[in-house]
Parts: sequence; structure tokens; C-alpha cells
Amino acid sequence: MDGDFLNWALADFSGYVAADELYDGPFCMLSAVDNRCYKRILYDVLDHDPTHEDIRAFLGRLQTALSARDLALVGVTTDGSALYPEPLAEVFGDVPHQICEFHVVKEVVKAVLGAVASARKGLAAKQPKLRKGRPSTPGAKQAARTKKRLAEQPAALFSSRHLFVKRHLNKTERKTLWRVSRGVPQLRVLRAIIEQVYAWFDRRCRTQTALDKLAKLRRRVQRFTSLGDTLKKLFAPTLEKARTFLDDTLLPSTSNAVERGNRRYRKRQKHVYRVRTQVQISARLALDMWREAQAEGRQQTLASLHQARAG
Repeated sequence: MDGDFLNWALADFSGYVAADELYDGPFCMLSAVDNRCYKRILYDVLDHDPTHEDIRAFLGRLQTALSARDLALVGVTTDGSALYPEPLAEVFGDVPHQICEFHVVKEVVKAVLGAVASARKGLAAKQPKLRKGRPSTPGAKQAARTKKRLAEQPAALFSSRHLFVKRHLNKTERKTLWRVSRGVPQLRVLRAIIEQVYAWFDRRCRTQTALDKLAKLRRRVQRFTSLGDTLKKLFAPTLEKARTFLDDTLLPSTSNAVERGNRRYRKRQKHVYRVRTQVQISARLALDMWREAQAEGRQQTLASLHQARAG
């Protein structure tokens, strides 16, 4: 981007940046966005999967743009990709690096829902086999009741699977969750664990409190060996960086600022099918960012016109 656009984008720079990569076929778009003002700053379009060298060069451009305007980077938020930690340390030193909270929770939620699906399949396999005809003995009647319950429970689990990952449950929802998880204790453990995951991202916690909670959560998961593979994301070495925002009240915990631009690109690509080469994608991104810069001036002009008419 040229100097005029960077002057506009960095005029009220907050010091916090969200960086992310977006893949579109053989191409990859790198983006850097002000994580508090929601202004896109830089982008790059690659015709291959990014490497540490690509990320290092991209961050070097960001450092050059900031240094030319006597600005400093205070914090960076990225997803959990291994592309960023090493180049960030080389280019910006010990700048605080926050792993996006949303990406961490998303992986845990996906694992929990997968465990619920596995439990449903297990219940279907546990259904007892009955003899033909109506049950006459007490044992046969009990087996028939068990078979009926095990036949209904998988459908109830499927329709109520969102309750296992919902952040807050009311009294009725908790009763429903308790009913559908009857006889499957590991599902109730999963619900307790994901509540601990949500509590781990509470901004009211101090850093040491959050680390203690994480250690307690990991010990709890280790006690249930059947959940070890399901929630292995909780043992990732980079997970501690997902709580960096507790040390800085202004550091956003998510990279939603850059994700908004990615979603906007995806939406436009559904309608503009001809934009599929590296040059065209780069030109489309530049045009979109210029429109974003010009929109602010148009809004101010329209506001002045409306005030003049009202006066």
C-alpha cells in the first residue's frame, strides 16, 4: 500500500495488531489489522503456503511502516499457527503475543461434540438383544425397558448436543442435560471440563490464577484416560499464550478484527468468480481497502449535509 493509505490507517493506531492468513486455492493472503480500530493496515498475496521467511518479511514491512511514523507495537493477536511465534520474536522482540481465544475454544468445542457423537454410537451398540414376542419374565421386561431407553437416548443426545458446549445453562437446560446423559458419566465430565475452559478465559482472573486453573484442568483430564485423546489440545505448549491478555486490559483476546476482513473477502469471492489470479486478488484487496478509507470521508460529508439541511 502507498504512503497516503498507511497515513490514514495508522493515524489513530492503537498499538495492537491482529495478524492472520487466509487460503484461497493455491493462494494465501496475509493480513495485519489494527485490533482496536478495526483498520486494515497491510496485506500480501502469496502463490504458495506461507513459511517463516514469508511471515518474517511481512512483519518486517509492518515494522518499517510503524518506525517511519514513530509508532510502537504493543501487542499482537494471532491464531494458534506455528508460523508466527519465531518471526514475531525476531522482528519485534518480546512484544506480548496473544493466541486467539476463539480458536482455542473452537478446537475444544469440536473435540467435545466429537466425544458426544462417539457416545451416541456406543449407546447404539449396547442395546441388548431380545427374544421374539412380548417379554414375560421380570428379566425380559427389564431388558425391554433398557433397550427402549438406549434406543431413545441417542436421538435425545443429538437434539441436545449443543447443551454440552453452551457457555451458560439455565435450570431447565441443566435438567435436560442431566437426563440425556444418564448412564454416560464421561459426558457429564465433559460438560464440567468445558465450563472450566470458559472460566479460564475470564478477564477478572489474574495471570497466576489462570495458570493454576489450567493446571487443575489438565490434572482432571488426565484422571479420565478415555478423554486424553479427545482433549489433547488442552496440553498444547502454546496454550499459555491464550491468556496473555490478562496482563494487559487493552489487549484484545481474539483476532476478530482480521477475521472480519477474511469473512468479507470470502463473501465477495462468492460473487466475483473471475478474481482467481494472484494479481487480481491483490488488486481486489487494494481496492477494497481504498474504499474502506474513502468511506470515512463520505460518512463525514453526509453527516455535514444532514446537519446543514436540519439547520
